[in-house]
Amino acid sequence: MNFVAFERAKQGTGASRRLRNSGKTPGIVYGGSAEPQLIEVDHNALWHALKKEAFHSSVLDMEVAGTTSKVLLRDVQYHPYKQLVLHIDFQRVDEKTKLHMKVPLHFSGADESPAAKVDNCMVNPVVNELDVTCMPSDLPEFIAVDLSTLEKGSSLHLKDIKLPKGVTPKLRGGQNNNPVLVSVVPPVVVVETPVAAPAADAKGKGKGKK
Repeated sequence: MNFVAFERAKQGTGASRRLRNSGKTPGIVYGGSAEPQLIEVDHNALWHALKKEAFHSSVLDMEVAGTTSKVLLRDVQYHPYKQLVLHIDFQRVDEKTKLHMKVPLHFSGADESPAAKVDNCMVNPVVNELDVTCMPSDLPEFIAVDLSTLEKGSSLHLKDIKLPKGVTPKLRGGQNNNPVLVSVVPPVVVVETPVAAPAADAKGKGKGKK
C-alpha cells in the first residue's frame, strides 16, 4: 500500500492542535540512519486507510516531497471518544534487516470441519495474530490457516500450520514453543432432572368429615 505525507516544520501542542483543526494528523517517521522526520497526513485518507488490515501489517510506501520510502506503521493514538486520530508513528524499513511484526491469522473451513459439522463442537480461535520475524520482502499481509480437518477432542497448535517462506514465529522468553492457536470445545449436554411430583397434603385429604 502507498500513501502521501507532507513535511511538518512546526511541533508542539499548539501546532498539533492547529493541524488537527485543519484536517491533518501529525506524525513522525523514525529508524534507520536518518534523523526522525516530522510529517503530517490528511486525516480523512488516513482514517480510511487505518480500516484496512494491510495498512497495519504490510510494508507501506510513503511518499514525501516526491521521494518514496518504505515504512511500517508502529503506533496510532486515537481520541478517547471522537473519531479522530491524534498522532501516528512510522518506522523506516531497511530491506537488509529482519522485521518483527504481528501478522493477522485468517481462519477458514471451520464450519466444514468434522468437529463442527458432525459433532457440533465450537471452534474457537485463541489468538488472531502471530508475532513473526522475517525480511521485509517476505512479510505476508496475513497467514492463512485451514481448519477444515479439525476433529472433536483436538486443537490446532503453532507447529500444525505452515508458515510462509522466510517467516519465523517469535516467541517470548518462557512462552510455550508450541502454543494453541485454535481450540475445539464439545457441545454442552444438558441433562434434565426429573421433577418429583409434589407430596400430597396429608391434612384433610381423603378424609371425610366427622
